Amino acid sequence: MTNRDRWLLPDGVDEQLPTAALRLEGMRRSALDLFATWGYRLCIPPMVEFIDSLLSGAGEDLELQTFKLIDQLSGRMLGVPADITPQIARIDAHRLPTQCPQRLCYVGPILHTRPDKFAGSRNPLQIGAELYGHAGIESDAEVVCLMGALLTEVGLSDFTLELGHMGIFRGLVAAATLASQLESELLDALLRKATTEVDEVLDRAGVASEYKTLFRALLKLNGDATQVAEAAALFRTAPASVNAAIAELEGLITIVRARMPGLTVHIDLAELRGYHYHTGVMFAAYTPRLGRAVAWGGRYDNVGAHFGRARPATGFSTDLKLLAAIGDFTSIVFDPVYAPMSTDPALQAQITDLRARGTVVIQALPGQHGSAAELGCTRQLVRDAGFWKILSI
Repeated sequence: MTNRDRWLLPDGVDEQLPTAALRLEGMRRSALDLFATWGYRLCIPPMVEFIDSLLSGAGEDLELQTFKLIDQLSGRMLGVPADITPQIARIDAHRLPTQCPQRLCYVGPILHTRPDKFAGSRNPLQIGAELYGHAGIESDAEVVCLMGALLTEVGLSDFTLELGHMGIFRGLVAAATLASQLESELLDALLRKATTEVDEVLDRAGVASEYKTLFRALLKLNGDATQVAEAAALFRTAPASVNAAIAELEGLITIVRARMPGLTVHIDLAELRGYHYHTGVMFAAYTPRLGRAVAWGGRYDNVGAHFGRARPATGFSTDLKLLAAIGDFTSIVFDPVYAPMSTDPALQAQITDLRARGTVVIQALPGQHGSAAELGCTRQLVRDAGFWKILSI
């Protein structure tokens, strides 16, 4: 590496300079204060863990996204978190064990081996909330509404809520007795909305005609909330688990709309990302400002099984840096007051008082370069008639 490029960062790794960092920090504080008012307690997990703990209940995608290294003390494999959710599951299972519903939140940096989109970030600032210990649709509704409250707080109230349910696909797979490989191929084809490939996989699998019709219907059930009622009619002869999942979607929409009037809801029953992770309701938020989801989550009741304590769990997460980049959040204003270099006790008392009240004061240094204006100051402390006063520059 030459002197010319020593300052460069790795591809996909970014940093926040003062103006952006101030905005991001204001958003972080606001988000955590919001979570606290809903009863969610902050946890700060470590930046590295043993890999078998870190990948608990995770799918292949998370394993591929995780940086791995050897612990020089134990000789065991460590990982840098690519997702904080498994860490919160470990905390719920063993550090804060309780039989009551438990609400936890977090915010922290994560690291991905590859960006999740072209030219995307590999070091998001993940923020999220998890609710453990309740299996009802009411806890899913609470988490969805908290996600909506966060997006509104950061200036993204123009979002659309997309809903799906993993139980519908899982129930059909079980009833059709699909082999594991064919199940994976069918899942991939559904995710890509590849109708011809879906038909080809179903034909190769020898799936009964009634189930072929139901699998194909997943691709068509994509639209507004009326799609749930249509799904209930189409799947009335499907296994009970499928109909129970549809009923959960109906119940979720009813609760969420009662709490968030005017919310736009979109249904997509073929959106099955996180298949090896999610076990029930899945949701994501989209905004016209970005061509991909800005927040996402769902139910993942199996997440604690690896720790010997499989409690019901639901939650959501997002990238705070992404929200800061596209939201209309009003950040903290950096409006410092310039103070001259002086040991005058009256000046020092005035500076101390201003800082105690939250005003930024930058005091000059002997021989410094740059004027008060170049330091970002529009006001200054000036001695006038024996008193130090703030005047415009």
